[in-house]
Amino acid sequence: MKRLTKVLMDGDSGLNIMYAETLDAMDVNRARIRPTEAPFHGIMPRKQAMLLRQIDLPITFGGPSNYRMETLTFEVVGFHRTYHAIVGRPFYTKLMAIPNYTYLRLKMPGPGRVITIGTSFQHAYECEVECCDHATAIIASEELAAIRKEVTKEAPDPKRSAGSFEPAKGSKEVLIDPGSPEGKVVRNGATLSSK
Repeated sequence: MKRLTKVLMDGDSGLNIMYAETLDAMDVNRARIRPTEAPFHGIMPRKQAMLLRQIDLPITFGGPSNYRMETLTFEVVGFHRTYHAIVGRPFYTKLMAIPNYTYLRLKMPGPGRVITIGTSFQHAYECEVECCDHATAIIASEELAAIRKEVTKEAPDPKRSAGSFEPAKGSKEVLIDPGSPEGKVVRNGATLSSK
C-alpha cells in the first residue's frame, strides 16, 4: 500500500472520508468496497452528497520500532479531492488520538511509547492553497453556470432588428418643444403618475 501524505484532520466531522481517486492511486481492489446508501451533508455547502460505498482499510501509524496498525472504516466519495483522506471523530475515538492543530501534530498511544505524527508548516500551507484554489474554481464554475442561465433568459429576440424600438403599451406622445417646427416627440408611459 502507498503512503497517504495529505490527510485533513477534522475534529468536527462525524465521518472518515476516502476519495475514490485515492483508492485508485493506492491500487485498492474495488471488490473490497461494500455498498451504502446514506447521504451526508457539510462537504459541499447547501448540498447533499451521496456516498459511493464504504471500505475497511488497515492503516499503520508510527515507525518500525513503535508502530500501531488499526482497521478504519472510510466512506468513499466520488468527487474531486485536494486531500487523500479526511479523518474525523470516528478516527480519534478508535485510536484515542489527540490532534494539536497549532503544532500540526497528532499523538496516540503506541505499544512502546506515544506515537507522534506531524507535518511541516510549508506542506500544510501548500495543501491549504491547493484546497482554496480548488474551492474557488468550483464556485467560479457554479457562478458562471448561473450567469449563463440568467443571460439566456434575458437574451434579446434574434428575430427583432437591432435598431427597432417598440413602445410599451399604454404610452402617449409628448412634444419635446411645442414651438419647434420639427415636431420631435418623446413617448412616456400613460400609466405614470403626474409627478
